[in-house]
Amino acid sequence: MMVELLAIGLGGAVGALCRYGVTLWANSLVGINFPYSTLIINVLGSFAVGLVFILLVERNLLAPIWRSVLMVGFLGAFTTFSTFSLQALGLMEEGRYMGALGYIASSVITCILATALGMYLARQMS
Repeated sequence: MMVELLAIGLGGAVGALCRYGVTLWANSLVGINFPYSTLIINVLGSFAVGLVFILLVERNLLAPIWRSVLMVGFLGAFTTFSTFSLQALGLMEEGRYMGALGYIASSVITCILATALGMYLARQMS
């Protein structure tokens, strides 16, 4: 149990640092007027969870501890759905209802599609 907790913690620390790095990178490219960085992180995380799920759970390519490291730790810290919710609400409170609706729809749709793509690509690997 202690090894699994440490694995989750290590994965979470790396995921949080990657999230911060992607946020800085995206904000430097497109600015902070719209939560693009959170959208990018959620799409990348959704793609990765689909890919990792197939490789670790369906195909058992790595030891079970890697599920804790990658899915619970890394992706749990990397993806930002709670931040997404706060930003969507913030857009609504600012009266930017169309922006909020676009953000919510694009986040949900592209993240589901990214998860499906990750799963599809993982299943195509031999």
